[in-house]
Amino acid sequence: MIIYLIDLIKELFSPPGIGVFTFITFRVAGAAITALIISVLFAKPIINKLKKSQLKEQYKEELSGIGTHLSKAGTPTMGGLIILLAVIIPTILWANIGNAFIVLIVISTLLLGGMGFLDDYLKVVKKYKKGLIGKYKLVGQIFVGLIVGAAIYFFPDLFGNNFENINTFTTVPFSKNINFDFGILYIPIVIFIIAGTSNAVNLTDGLDGLAIGTVGIVALALLLIAYITGHSEFADYLNIMYINGTAELTIFCAALVGGALGFLWYNSYPAQVFMGDTGSLALGGSIGVLCVLLKKEFLLPILGGVFFVNTLSVIIQVAYFKYTKKKYGEGRRVFLIAPLHHHFEKKKIHESKIVIRYYIVAVILAIITLATFKIR
Repeated sequence: MIIYLIDLIKELFSPPGIGVFTFITFRVAGAAITALIISVLFAKPIINKLKKSQLKEQYKEELSGIGTHLSKAGTPTMGGLIILLAVIIPTILWANIGNAFIVLIVISTLLLGGMGFLDDYLKVVKKYKKGLIGKYKLVGQIFVGLIVGAAIYFFPDLFGNNFENINTFTTVPFSKNINFDFGILYIPIVIFIIAGTSNAVNLTDGLDGLAIGTVGIVALALLLIAYITGHSEFADYLNIMYINGTAELTIFCAALVGGALGFLWYNSYPAQVFMGDTGSLALGGSIGVLCVLLKKEFLLPILGGVFFVNTLSVIIQVAYFKYTKKKYGEGRRVFLIAPLHHHFEKKKIHESKIVIRYYIVAVILAIITLATFKIR
């Protein structure tokens, strides 16, 4: 929105140096700072409002006796509202809101955030133990994936001059001049990716600062990927797929990084607020959408490795439990408890140490992801 205002000022007054406000690097910095300020300033009033409205985390029986989870009951939840404000407002302010990539990422994030809000509302206000029924949640994620996939598949001309030639393609890591075409399977693949990442971040949101910190690290890596993907010279130098217009996604990524830092101030141990499904479903889905728009779907298992492993631990645990129950008459477990971060808690590792180690792994995976552009 700001770039339209700057264009008007330039047309009317032509002040020297005003053009700097339209530079992508300047707007990236502006979005990050704006998001940080919004998340820090609005967090406290929102937390107080959540407390006053009794919107608090419910006690989870399955985590009884593990770490400090007993004391977490009663902590304000639905703090994802803070994150949504800190991401969406700076994006609208600093990005080109006429850019189709921006429109799609904003709509997707809001829809998933709205679904997460409904889930939290049913849990903490209506006291439904499981909140929004799983199949309804999946229907919502499929709907968002359908919107994104259909927009790219059927209306590629909305996304720029060269997009219709690559709309169903994706980059293959560690390979040069090889792009994989999903073809007619593109829309189902997009649905799977968005639903998968949305649920994966949701599963990872179990310790103070864990989900938001790792999401911030992933968002920073995606910021760099979006910048080089949308910059013709850098894309040509690295011999990767150039996609005109994706540089604007750096604004969204910068807002996500700034918002994550601001929220982490209140969500770090001991947490003053939890993001709830309002935040985790929106953040996870936005990461999936970003990878789809940037044609980096195959990088997700590396870049989002911490989310991927957490989800895998749940799948393994459930599958093995069902298999052993059927074969031996009693269910057995691979992990002490799933997801994996709770397994480490069960082994008497303090949650702060687990979170920091997850951050370290996330940084390493982000570096490996960026290295794939050169090591091919």
